[in-house]
Amino acid sequence: MSHRYIVFSIIGIDALILFLQTFNVSISAAEASLLYGEFSFLQLLTKASLALIGNNDLGLRFVMILFHLMSAVLVYEISKEYISQQRNQIWLLLVFLLLPGVVSSAIVVNSAGMVIFGLLLFIYLSKKVPQYILNVLLLLYSIIDIGFAYLFLGLSVYYVLNKKSLLFIYTIALYLLTSYLYGFDAYGYPKGHFLDTIGVYGAIFTPIIFIYLSYTLFRRYLTSNVDMLWYISSTALLLSLILSFRQKIAIEHFAPYLIIALPLAAQSFISSYRVRLKGFRKSYKLAFVLSFIFLFLNTFVVSYNKELYHYIDNPKRHFAYNMHVAKELSEDLKSKSIKCVSTTKGMQLRLRFYEIDFCKEHKLIDMPLNTHENTDVTISYNNRDIYKANVTKINNL
Repeated sequence: MSHRYIVFSIIGIDALILFLQTFNVSISAAEASLLYGEFSFLQLLTKASLALIGNNDLGLRFVMILFHLMSAVLVYEISKEYISQQRNQIWLLLVFLLLPGVVSSAIVVNSAGMVIFGLLLFIYLSKKVPQYILNVLLLLYSIIDIGFAYLFLGLSVYYVLNKKSLLFIYTIALYLLTSYLYGFDAYGYPKGHFLDTIGVYGAIFTPIIFIYLSYTLFRRYLTSNVDMLWYISSTALLLSLILSFRQKIAIEHFAPYLIIALPLAAQSFISSYRVRLKGFRKSYKLAFVLSFIFLFLNTFVVSYNKELYHYIDNPKRHFAYNMHVAKELSEDLKSKSIKCVSTTKGMQLRLRFYEIDFCKEHKLIDMPLNTHENTDVTISYNNRDIYKANVTKINNL
């Protein structure tokens, strides 16, 4: 079977799974805020998708899925620069597609998926096109999203150490432009978010892969085996850890920079594996197997996350609770011929997406799950109640 056929089969299956997942989630408050809040490039793309596909969950998430699939193709193409054997390139592609952070970026509407694609596109084109085209691309990035600011910092370090003064000045100027357009916060006193940041990185990559990625970047520094990709990833990782001593960081702005370092980690892993005799390869095989076990378990949990409600006392502690309830709630309200309500700000925005408008005629009041009273609305997943509310009609006489 052709390796190219295998690659596109893997990406095709991944696309099918993601499209099916869109029907199992609701718009979150953060996504609704992005959609109905201040203008952004991602908001523009999302609204265009909704206009083209329809005002539904697939239309909402189509752009993120498209970014994800294009990123997968770019990862495979970039891997050819670092890994010679095609089967190892396919293994790297699988790791990328199964990473918890990558899976979430393919579904959740935020800047992470767009930044991952943008970074991979830049890395790929950096070896294919003249510098002036890259400069135009970087200029576009500077006005698209704050998440690209750390790309400019990484490139500025790379250019200054490689004595490319004009490019150094250009990337610093782009960083300043992005900071001016979107702002850059450094606030508060040290609050001990360093360990929290490490924990979140571990959840995004799985602990084994995060540790090995960090080790790879450090080891390459010691051996001076560094390139542009190394500078971009290392600068963002180091900056995120330094900032975490002072404040809680927006991890979605930093994690993409470590994700794109996967080819470096794969190259180091394969090289270390090959130079060892067969009797000394057991630890590498174990790490490889354990990593994939964690990755497949994560994918399984994400795909069937609603089953977890049976094992959680408080449904609101479910990791995906913020992406549940709203769609089912809107359907329940519509079945009662209620087309508008007044409720909390977050839920109000979420219901707006499902064509439940704001009005003072009906008030939606959340009720405790342990209440013994009959409620107007009860949302359940697999016979487990996760949301209860009453709808009160307000008399405005």
